[in-house]
Amino acid sequence: MIEKEDKILDIVSDYPQTEEIFKPYDEIVGKCVMCNHLFETVEEFSEMYDLNMEELLKNLNRNK
Repeated sequence: MIEKEDKILDIVSDYPQTEEIFKPYDEIVGKCVMCNHLFETVEEFSEMYDLNMEELLKNLNRNK
């Protein structure tokens, strides 16, 4: 199960299909998530941009 403490790099490394979940966030945050946020946790990334972390986690876990 993907948790809020997991780093984005670890998530996409373990579950490559989750990269598609992060893709739409490129437009939301105004930059490439895979280029700029691989070393942040889901929680850090969500807080940085005031995103709905629970929704992101739900989508990541549904598609892993």
